[in-house]
Amino acid sequence: MTGFKLDCVLFDLDGTLVDTAPDLIACLNKTLLAHGFPEAPTESVRPFISHGAMPMIKHCVNVDDSLAQRMLAFMLDTYEQNIAEHSRFFQGIADSLAAIEQLGLKWGVVTNKKSRFTVPLMDAMQLSERAACIISGDTTANSKPHPEPMLAACRQAGVSPENCVYIGDAVHDITAGKRANMKTLAALYGYLKSDDQPHTWGADALIEQPPQLMEWIHANLCH
Repeated sequence: MTGFKLDCVLFDLDGTLVDTAPDLIACLNKTLLAHGFPEAPTESVRPFISHGAMPMIKHCVNVDDSLAQRMLAFMLDTYEQNIAEHSRFFQGIADSLAAIEQLGLKWGVVTNKKSRFTVPLMDAMQLSERAACIISGDTTANSKPHPEPMLAACRQAGVSPENCVYIGDAVHDITAGKRANMKTLAALYGYLKSDDQPHTWGADALIEQPPQLMEWIHANLCH
C-alpha cells in the first residue's frame, strides 16, 4: 500500500470494540415493560443498536413522538445506571488491543454514543487510560458520517488521518472514515441489519472476526 504508514487503529465502540447488546437490550426491555409493551426478542433488536436507542424503540413499537421521547429518556437513564453489567469485549478484541500496543501503534475510539455513556463504559472496561483518543457523539458539532469526529480523534492522538485505519460495523462508520481519508474496515461480526450490504460500503476490507483485524494490520505495516 504505497505511502501508507499505519500509526493508529481507531474503533467504533458498540458492535465493534465492545458487545454492548446485552445491556442495551435489557434496558430497552425494562423500558417497554414500564410503558405497557411486551419485551422484544434479542435477535430482532440487535441489528438496530449501531443506529441508536430511538431506532431500537421505534423498531419495537409504533407510538407518537411524545411517548417515544419519554421512552427514550427512561431507557437512557436506565442504561446510564447499568452501563456495563453484561457488556464484554467481542472474542479476540482484548488480544488485538494488546497486540496493537505491542507493535507500538496507538489506538482509540470514535463513537456516536454520547459522552455520558462512553466515558463510564470505557472506564468500566478499563480502556480509558490505554486509549490515545476517545471521541463521543457529542464531542464535536457533527457526528458520523461527518468526518469531523474522525479528524478530532487524530488531533487528540497526534496522528495524521491518512495513517489511520477505522473499523466499524455500520455504513456511517465507513463513510466517515473515507471522508477523513482513512483506511476503513467493515466489522461483519457487529450489529448488521439483514438488508445491510457491507460489500458495497467501499471499505478497504471486510473483517468477519476480530482476529482478522491483526492479519490486516500485519499485512499493511511498513516494514
